[in-house]
Amino acid sequence: MDRGVSIIDASITTAADGLRLDRALANILPDMSRARIQALIAAGAVSRDGRPVLDTSRRATLGETFAVAVPAPTPLHNEPQDIPLVVAYEDDDLIVIDKPAGLVVHPAAGNYDGTLVNALLHHCAGNLSGIGGVVRPGIVHRIDKDTSGLMVAAKSDRAHEGLARQFADHSIDRRYKAIVGGVPRPLAGTVDAPLARSLQNRKKIAIVAGGKRAVTHYTTLTPLRDAALVECRLETGRTHQVRVHMASLGHALLGDPVYSRTKHAQKLLLETLGFRRQALHAARLGFIHPVSMVTLSFDSEMPADMQELFSQLHV
Repeated sequence: MDRGVSIIDASITTAADGLRLDRALANILPDMSRARIQALIAAGAVSRDGRPVLDTSRRATLGETFAVAVPAPTPLHNEPQDIPLVVAYEDDDLIVIDKPAGLVVHPAAGNYDGTLVNALLHHCAGNLSGIGGVVRPGIVHRIDKDTSGLMVAAKSDRAHEGLARQFADHSIDRRYKAIVGGVPRPLAGTVDAPLARSLQNRKKIAIVAGGKRAVTHYTTLTPLRDAALVECRLETGRTHQVRVHMASLGHALLGDPVYSRTKHAQKLLLETLGFRRQALHAARLGFIHPVSMVTLSFDSEMPADMQELFSQLHV
């Protein structure tokens, strides 16, 4: 077998039974987009009983097992770059990073280098899972460029698959600290509201009927001066979930350039402090190690800029 290719065995589950093959495999392999799976099928990289399956529209049957040949990631724009990383944990299978605000996770339009992926390729000497494809080697999940805090990346395919399953079944413990405008009433609660691209502005996420289910549990930790430090525990992990859900309550994150209408006094404070991002930090990350099966949990203190903002707002 080509050393540059990883083989993933995907067995059709009850939930995927009867679906088109591309949809069924996307259901089983949540970290791989349907478009990527379609491309792999077209390239003859999906097989059953040693024979390529080229028809994406064929129906999958419960119990069928397909071999998905995933090419190892190649550099493309992803050249290893010596970018400093704060490593909270690392072993042969995965690495937990405390990401600074301002660092893009993976290359995209306008950010073809200087990303976390570039840093990981250097730090891990190219030893990253190939399941995420060329552009996102090792990336199991992401946090926004201007959000700081903890995230995990996979160094082995086995770790990638195991972590992806935990993210898919919402068993990962993810808790964010946010500084929001006003003090939420009640002080704790749950937002269960589906999210999708805004119909009015495709660059924004909005609460949309028929969108993907999104659930955020929030608790007010410290009331501040016309603001509050809030912990948000994610039951799901949708794009901009905390930012949109808290804004829907009338308590948008301070500094959020998309979803917040910051009051004049707070805007002046943010400008004085040079605080130019949403006040959001991924403070806790807990999961079961997908290889050793040991329960791991990591905590990260708020970075200096959020600590300063908190101090200035403290009553």
